[in-house]
Amino acid sequence: MSDAIRRVSLERTSKGRLLAKNERGATLAVGMGEDSDFTPVELLLVAIAGCTAIDVDLITGKRSAPEEFAVDASGVKICDEQGIRMVDLAVDFRVEFPDTDAGRAAEAVLERAITASHDRICTVTRTVEVASPVTASLRGTRVAGPPEPVPD
Repeated sequence: MSDAIRRVSLERTSKGRLLAKNERGATLAVGMGEDSDFTPVELLLVAIAGCTAIDVDLITGKRSAPEEFAVDASGVKICDEQGIRMVDLAVDFRVEFPDTDAGRAAEAVLERAITASHDRICTVTRTVEVASPVTASLRGTRVAGPPEPVPD
């Protein structure tokens, strides 16, 4: 498989509940919000916040470990002529570094790291903002999504 391809699989465990599995064997329960399982919308927020948080941590962490590092993600679920979707997606960082030369160096690049992650590095944010089409198939046959490309 190509290094560029990412893949997860989901299997139904009960009504409205799924078990997601990645290729490394990790699992995650997904549900409808009736219990403690993450909902798909919450996982979208986790993906956005997690991707950018990792980027920022790797950039600033070259200078200093933070004393506090937390990220909140939010959005508004709406239903309009385009269907049910999330709008006003946002991430908010709460990061503190020690009052040392290394901590001040990390603080000095923090805003630039957040901007770089948002504008160029975070695959999830870039995908959401650029809007990648999603194709839905049934047993390998396309049933919804963008039209298939016409061969040249």
